Amino acid sequence: MSLAATAFNQIMIMFLIILVGIFCYRIHLIDKITNKKLSDMVLMLVNPIVILVSYQREFEATLLKGLLISLLLAVITHIFGIVIGYVIIRGNKHKSDLAIERFAVVYSNCGFIGIPMAGGLFGSEGVFYITAYMTIFNLLVWTHGIIIMTDKADLKSIGKALLSPSVIATVVGFLLFVTRIMLPDILTNALTYIGNMNTPLAMLVAGITIAQTDLKKLLGKLRIYYISFLKLLFVPIVMLILFRIFDLPEVVLLTSVLAAACPTAATVNLFSLRYEKNYLYASEIFAVSTILSLITIPLVMYVANLVL
Repeated sequence: MSLAATAFNQIMIMFLIILVGIFCYRIHLIDKITNKKLSDMVLMLVNPIVILVSYQREFEATLLKGLLISLLLAVITHIFGIVIGYVIIRGNKHKSDLAIERFAVVYSNCGFIGIPMAGGLFGSEGVFYITAYMTIFNLLVWTHGIIIMTDKADLKSIGKALLSPSVIATVVGFLLFVTRIMLPDILTNALTYIGNMNTPLAMLVAGITIAQTDLKKLLGKLRIYYISFLKLLFVPIVMLILFRIFDLPEVVLLTSVLAAACPTAATVNLFSLRYEKNYLYASEIFAVSTILSLITIPLVMYVANLVL
């Protein structure tokens, strides 16, 4: 099966779970408060466990090299997104909305969408490499991301970024990997069971969040399609073409492009609430980019097939 077809199958599975999330919200089985708790559990518990377990593998120099390359590619991708945000995204009469748009183009839903997709397409090796992208994401979203939202630097946020569960799990997992320490099988199996909840929980949260928006109204907002195009197609395809110039391991290259092709991070909603921005607009961008990613992720993988 081609990479694009595999991606389409995986994204359809996730889409069906998103529909379940929408249904649960519509029938009042899950409310906004419950959704916030589920979101926190995915971000603070399940995702870090998935990352930690992905490092529980026999040490290989090629894997270490791939991980370091993934870190570099993640840095390049985020810098490119930041430049695109400041150079191309203009013309919004509301400064608050402009900040949201620039944030939305840079930061991917690499945890909720990226990890399940990487696991479905490339197995645990894909999850292993996408942790590099998540590490750079966490470091930048709590520094540069806050600067975008507040128009000022907050040095305390750097410490918070370094102490986020995903970064801690990455550091601990990496140390276990390079020191060749394997956790007891019974513990690894227990953690794996918890990690297996990542996809269903993350997609339920996405569905519940989408259900809170007025889909009919937001689907007619052309500006959101413009932002989604930059996030879902322009940035990942430019990165694909750029990375293809170099002799990179295929799985490393593809997981980096996949992470970039994920829809806007759910963090845009949380930060908009926290820093008193237009939460509704942030939710609309999140919802539209998530829905469109059902088409664009397989499309990016199809282009990757052609390029590679």
